[in-house]
Amino acid sequence: MRLAIEHRTEYRYSRAVFLEPLTLRLRPRCDITQSLHSYNIVMDPKPSGIGQCVDLDGNSSHTVWFDGLHERLHISVSATVQTHRHDPFDFLITDAAASILPVVYAQRLRPALNQYLERSQTDASVSAFAATIQTETDGGTVRFLTVLAERIRASFQYSVREQGDAWAPRETLERKFGACRDFAMLYVDACRCVGIAARFVSGYCYAEAASEYHLHAWAEAYLPGAGWRGFDPSEGLAVAERHVALATGRNAEDASPLFGLFRGDATPALTTLVSINKLPD
Repeated sequence: MRLAIEHRTEYRYSRAVFLEPLTLRLRPRCDITQSLHSYNIVMDPKPSGIGQCVDLDGNSSHTVWFDGLHERLHISVSATVQTHRHDPFDFLITDAAASILPVVYAQRLRPALNQYLERSQTDASVSAFAATIQTETDGGTVRFLTVLAERIRASFQYSVREQGDAWAPRETLERKFGACRDFAMLYVDACRCVGIAARFVSGYCYAEAASEYHLHAWAEAYLPGAGWRGFDPSEGLAVAERHVALATGRNAEDASPLFGLFRGDATPALTTLVSINKLPD
């Protein structure tokens, strides 16, 4: 699927402020699941400098800094992406110990996966939630991953929340509603409860009938032989060609598409606009 993406972000401040260096992860990922055909970013005011790097999680990251005081910051990104994964289950788990829960990874993998196995908060309610689904799915790893996404989609009310950090998994579980980033972090934590290495993903999700778009978030689980595989608890399904990934991280903060602070006594107002159009292949 070939998708044209336009993403505009604008911050307005009640009075002029000094913009601290910004971290931008707005360049779509380019790997076996998706190809980046074009990418352009424009900022107003024009930054004094831009540094580009690959961060710890392999994301394309920009560090941007500014001089002077400013009352607004506008960031406009346009990208064309070709997605390639038609069948989200086109894999074979090559280690039998990862097919049954709790997953036991080979010792050679653990140093790389430890950060994706460690829970931020060891809450008993999330452990019990994961254990219930583990029992229902007879301890099958892939079945657990699938049913977990379906259960969150069916049992929780989805809401759009443009600003704010992702809630703690316990909060989302108690409230029974949340934004996509809240569902993604609940999914990640439930996976870690049963020994599955999992990480947070930020990006976009295309839908034929969508009237408006927002940034989206989901999770990826690591399976030997399959690598990182996406599951979207907001949609209740395994990730395939409709999803475009921007960044991944151990948690939501590490995969945030935009992160920065400002100096000054001002109230910020955020406006975002995302459009996605399907192009002929």
